Amino acid sequence: MPWQADLFRSSEKPLAQNETPRRIALGDRIVPYVLRRAKRRTIGLTIDQRGLRVGAPPRASLNEVESLIHRHGDWVIQKLDEWRSRLRPEPLAIVDGVQVPMLGKNLQIRIATGNNRAVWNELADPVLTLCLRSPKDAAPQLEKALREKARLLFSQRLQHFAARLDVPAPPLALSSARTRWGSCSLKTGIRLNWRLIHFSEDVIDYVVAHELAHLREMNHGARFWRIVEQMYPECKRARAELKALAGAVPHW
Repeated sequence: MPWQADLFRSSEKPLAQNETPRRIALGDRIVPYVLRRAKRRTIGLTIDQRGLRVGAPPRASLNEVESLIHRHGDWVIQKLDEWRSRLRPEPLAIVDGVQVPMLGKNLQIRIATGNNRAVWNELADPVLTLCLRSPKDAAPQLEKALREKARLLFSQRLQHFAARLDVPAPPLALSSARTRWGSCSLKTGIRLNWRLIHFSEDVIDYVVAHELAHLREMNHGARFWRIVEQMYPECKRARAELKALAGAVPHW
């Protein structure tokens, strides 16, 4: 599953008439790019805060353009990730009263003295109280609590969508990858990024359905996307939400 934060938050000018927005699959990443046709002799790749931009002669075929992108796929991913890291939000200080997004709501964090445990109060406005030995334990304890919440929810959604696909629910592992929301292996099962807990359940369902679909199709072809949509008809809307919010995931 692609880590959709190849999307940069800088304001961007409208595309010119000779520019076309496109997407390409590079491994498990779906990478947006802009193809610009111009008077030039060769195909060139550039990456900046706007993402991947490709300049090509008018006569160059789309196959030639995308073959070049594939040949330089590792470089493209590396440079996109470098730009992404520059544009990450400032680290969040985990102090009393701070809020973090969770499942489409704001989760309020309260700090108390205790033996490093988390106490949930999930009413209309969810609250998580971190009972800490030391203030320095706040960040790891918050991550631990969110990971536990994520594992429980992700397991439930895997069971739900595996039944729709008529397959046994595969083993689940959590990841903290910087560049992927999820991955699927026929041997080891499915890995989901625990930070998905920051998004709505619609987004989580989309990512779960996406990874499960790879049990049928280990690619991103037309048949693969039909399987995703059959499992989760709202996948396009959820995918757009993930794309829009991915760059603002909090870190601490």
